[in-house]
Amino acid sequence: MKKTLLACTLMLGCSTLAHADPLSAWNDTAAKHSIEQWVQNSTKQGSDTFIPEDQRYVVFDNDGTLWPEAPLTFQIQFILDEVKRLAPEHPEWKQDPLVNAVLNNDLKTVVKAGDKGLLKLLAMTHSGMTTEDFDKRVAGWLETHKDSRTGCRYDQLAYQPMRQLLDYLRENGFKTWIVSGGGIDFMRVMSQKMYGIPPEQVVGSFALGEFSLTDNGTQIRKTMTGAFNDDAANKPVAIHLFMGHRPVAAFGNSDGDLQMLQYTAANPNYKTFGLLVHHTDAAREYAYDSHPPASGKLEAALPVAKAKGWTVVDMKQDWKTVFDPAMCPAK
Repeated sequence: MKKTLLACTLMLGCSTLAHADPLSAWNDTAAKHSIEQWVQNSTKQGSDTFIPEDQRYVVFDNDGTLWPEAPLTFQIQFILDEVKRLAPEHPEWKQDPLVNAVLNNDLKTVVKAGDKGLLKLLAMTHSGMTTEDFDKRVAGWLETHKDSRTGCRYDQLAYQPMRQLLDYLRENGFKTWIVSGGGIDFMRVMSQKMYGIPPEQVVGSFALGEFSLTDNGTQIRKTMTGAFNDDAANKPVAIHLFMGHRPVAAFGNSDGDLQMLQYTAANPNYKTFGLLVHHTDAAREYAYDSHPPASGKLEAALPVAKAKGWTVVDMKQDWKTVFDPAMCPAK
């Protein structure tokens, strides 16, 4: 009798594992069904919609798609924190109104400085050091800073539904890439840990480095030379440059991802998939589209998504959880 009970328990356990929902953080809605149906169709041998495994390249935006971009993108918060950290070492910065605005938490003045001001702050915090030194700075920031709203470390704030989606796609033979406007070196520090995406599958904004020989070996020094902003129409260009394949699926959240989705949808060889994350949940995250807190405007892409049949995820309705409670418990 005991052996029979043990066997039944083991069988039930195996059955439970076999039927575990890989997208358990998603509600049972049309958005989840559309993902599952496309993956099933794409991986079914002999079907008209089958995609060979060596062609299963999928691309994800990062800010607002895999982690939050409100009220500020994580990289902009890093820039502001770095200016404050480095300011005592640069007394000459005190004469700069933009630096004083950062030190005084005067975000209105920082925002008014626009792209020119951002590039200036980028140069101050993202150039003039080796790539190894920059990686250490980012890692140190992750260790010592937390998101003010959730109280969690920034590298604990991957959206759980999207993290599950990445795993689900990889389990079905898809190669997951990040293609984002964020800095390529900044994202590569945490992409493996947060998303299971290795550094070589991360594409972002970048500038050319300078190689040199040193007494201890070699180094690459970060500069602002040849700066490339990996956003909007530049995303398909970067995909071609770094990946060399046209994707079969693209995932974004803003008008800055529209051209990447269009480029993917125009793949002439396969039935593609497009998805937009719509931020509708002010209670658990943020709610915005045409008027985002800082970035991530979603306006032009919405009617295109409807016309093209792309999936639009309503965060409030379609996601059972936003952040993994084991990593970032709800307050």
